[in-house]
Amino acid sequence: MARKFTPKVLTANDLLEGDVIYMTADGTWVRAHEQAELIEDETIAEMRMLTAQGQQDRIVGPYLADATMGPNGPEPTHFREVFRTKGPSNYFMGKQADSANAE
Repeated sequence: MARKFTPKVLTANDLLEGDVIYMTADGTWVRAHEQAELIEDETIAEMRMLTAQGQQDRIVGPYLADATMGPNGPEPTHFREVFRTKGPSNYFMGKQADSANAE
């Protein structure tokens, strides 16, 4: 018996900068998980993956990650994806540096 499809977001890494990125409903890439398209249909998920796989000049390692709808948009449901939303693990780079400078 096939598993029931669970909501997902399409994620990858930016080829040039290495940042974690997410695909929006209009097919653009953003760095904020909550701006990603929450895909609730398996056929649409497969189509988005095919689109992403054709963008090897822009992204690397696309995959579908489990997510759920939160109050501000999609939220990751797995600790690995929560970790990826925070940026590099060394504090003064990427998203973490941006948030430190905003305080």
